[in-house]
Amino acid sequence: MKKITVVSALALSVFAASPALAADTDWFVGGGVGYQADNVKGAHEQNGEDATYQVRGGAIINDHHRVMGTYSYMDKSSQNMFLASYDYLVPVHQNINLFAGVSAGVADSKISSNSATDFVWGGQVGAMYDINESWSTDLTYRYLDQDYSENSTKIDYSQQVVWSVDYHF
Repeated sequence: MKKITVVSALALSVFAASPALAADTDWFVGGGVGYQADNVKGAHEQNGEDATYQVRGGAIINDHHRVMGTYSYMDKSSQNMFLASYDYLVPVHQNINLFAGVSAGVADSKISSNSATDFVWGGQVGAMYDINESWSTDLTYRYLDQDYSENSTKIDYSQQVVWSVDYHF
């Protein structure tokens, strides 16, 4: 009985997702650079401000839904972050969209020789400008709650402001 339930659920998922796969989809890859501030408190408290570098890729579905995977690196905390994001795009002009969304993933941070990989989640807002059919750029503000807590040191949250450029294919 369990096998039938699993197979039925899987088949239903595939059929339900089929219209989404046939939707108007705009794939992209890109990169960004920006500023990140980590709120680091405790025994190894430090100024958590530094540059962040990002590589990302994803899809814009039906002109209003953006799904994206992002890898970012920050040198100060030797932080590698992997995020999955969803944004809802709101057109405000012919080439300009405002967006708001959510992100979740993991961050591997190293502070004072103590490394940990922890869950991160949060949200972002920003504006995207379509330069032409192949290129776009956006400015994003992102707030992420972090669960890093090692040797009496804690990262409560991170804030990022990032400028990105994407190539659409």
